[in-house]
Amino acid sequence: MKLITLGFLLVLIGILVILAGMIIMIYQTLEKPETGVRGGGVIMIGPIPIIFGTDVAALKLVMIFAIVLMVIATLLFFINKTL
Repeated sequence: MKLITLGFLLVLIGILVILAGMIIMIYQTLEKPETGVRGGGVIMIGPIPIIFGTDVAALKLVMIFAIVLMVIATLLFFINKTL
């Protein structure tokens, strides 16, 4: 399989995944609308996270995600040093 064909196939799969996600979100919105919105996010500046969120449950999940990202960033840093 040529590299160009593989790249085109990966882009096509990505577009299909995005469309499937949008269809699922529309279906869930039409089925039963939620009354509240929860969310959170992580901004990584190097290995240091900045965490924000709307409630405690969202913050706990985002903190776990930030810790995983910090560990991955640290491992990649040390692996790159040894090569």
